[in-house]
Amino acid sequence: MSTDNRNIALSIVAAAVLISGAIMFVGSGSDVNTAGAPPANNVSVVDGKQIIVINAKGGYAPRVTSAKAGIPTVLKMDTTGTFDCSAALSIPSLGYRNMLPSSGETFIDVPPQKPGTTMRGLCAMGMYSFAINFN
Repeated sequence: MSTDNRNIALSIVAAAVLISGAIMFVGSGSDVNTAGAPPANNVSVVDGKQIIVINAKGGYAPRVTSAKAGIPTVLKMDTTGTFDCSAALSIPSLGYRNMLPSSGETFIDVPPQKPGTTMRGLCAMGMYSFAINFN
């Protein structure tokens, strides 16, 4: 094998290792709501309405939320420089499908939910999702 061919082969192997490492690094991002993690503090009650805040950028955070059942709820979607598919939000149980602004707040009214209900939201590609458990 000539020196030029060997250098090309080594460059390809090095590029493959770097790309694999980058994919593993990005794919292993921490999630504040994995099993055993403390519950998210993204729910408040103001003037009799429950406000649930979800951040949309590179996915949804928190991914799992516990909320009160039986009270009017407003889902507040926060975006800051969001240009990925998480801006294309779908909440099937509400019949909601809309593009979120790249930066700003979007308020979505959620009717009172029965105890034990789980409302799910997901991006247009189905890559990112969140769940709100009403208890």
